[in-house]
Amino acid sequence: MGSRRATCWDDAVRTLLPGAPAAGQEPIDLAAHYAYPDGLAVPHVRVNFVSSIDGAVTVDGRSGGLGGEADHQVFGVLRELAEVVLVGAGTVRAEDYRGARKPTRGRATPPPIAVVTGSADLDPHARLFTDTQVAPIVLTGPDAPADRRAALAAAGAEVVVLDPLSPAAVVRELGRRRLHRVLCEGGPRLFGDLVAADLVDELCLTIAPVLAAGDAGRIAVGPPGSAARQLRLVSALEEDGELLLHYARTSDSA
Repeated sequence: MGSRRATCWDDAVRTLLPGAPAAGQEPIDLAAHYAYPDGLAVPHVRVNFVSSIDGAVTVDGRSGGLGGEADHQVFGVLRELAEVVLVGAGTVRAEDYRGARKPTRGRATPPPIAVVTGSADLDPHARLFTDTQVAPIVLTGPDAPADRRAALAAAGAEVVVLDPLSPAAVVRELGRRRLHRVLCEGGPRLFGDLVAADLVDELCLTIAPVLAAGDAGRIAVGPPGSAARQLRLVSALEEDGELLLHYARTSDSA
């Protein structure tokens, strides 16, 4: 039994590191590496997260303390490839979001930030509204106070009331706007809800070479009893100890 198990491992496991790059290897074209599928007719949801080795999604309440240079480069490329950046209100507040800076590839303007918030509890004076080239889209529910919705609209946001405010309704609204290349940047609750609704097509996950400990949460927090979703590893990149993993739906879950 022991020898058969060892043989099975020998056949299945590959060494990714350590290993020297091949002589004359060209730098990776990140835009080509992370390109969305061609000819999208419906939204394709890509999620991007960074985590410590021990699973922490934040340091001192923010994810910005985890990522290194490689993660920052990929973060920027993923935004340039996206037609919309989808994010939960809690992450907008914690990370003090502002508008995207660089134009989406193939378009003249940066991707809008689309914020999911059941309460419309956002500061109309925050950088999301005052430091942006493109009006943010606020996706909220019918129970959000009318005065909050009005204040966000007056601050320049496109306020959309969805009834119900569900992951499927959010994705449908983005599709209605022909925003098919979707990049979700969290937070964990929004990611978990998308997983539970089986709406995640890809996950780009950076594993930062740090142990954070503390009481930080995990990258996805969803309703109990959600079915597990199988993904396949598309690629694994490494730089200075940062591991950049790219997963996609398996063919039987597409």
